This record gives sequence, structure tokens and C-alpha cells, in this order.
Amino acid sequence: MGYEVVVDPEKCIGCEECVEVCPVDVYEMQDEKSVPVNAEECLGCESCVEVCEQEAITVTEV
Repeated sequence: MGYEVVVDPEKCIGCEECVEVCPVDVYEMQDEKSVPVNAEECLGCESCVEVCEQEAITVTEV
């Protein structure tokens, strides 16, 4: 069981809040946008979803 992590680049403003809050370093910044480069590490805690004021992140159990 894992998680699918999606960042909508249209909504992402590059605030880096998700990068800072993620306990397992799922995200990194690329071209001033957050990209879930280590989605397989996601714990499903949804801290990133909570801090994203743009509602650009979705975490879905797969």
C-alpha cells in the first residue's frame, strides 16, 4: 500500500511550504515549482496538503 502524490503546477506558487513540512523529503523545487520526486517515500500524513494554501497537492492512497 502506498500513496500517489500530485502537485498541480497551475496552482503551485513555489512557496516551498510542502518541502519544509514533509518529514520524508518527498518534494524538491524544480523551476520554482514543487515536484514530488520521492512519492514512494510518502507516509500519507498529509502535512503537505494542510500547509498548501493554494490547494495544489493531492495525496491519494493506492
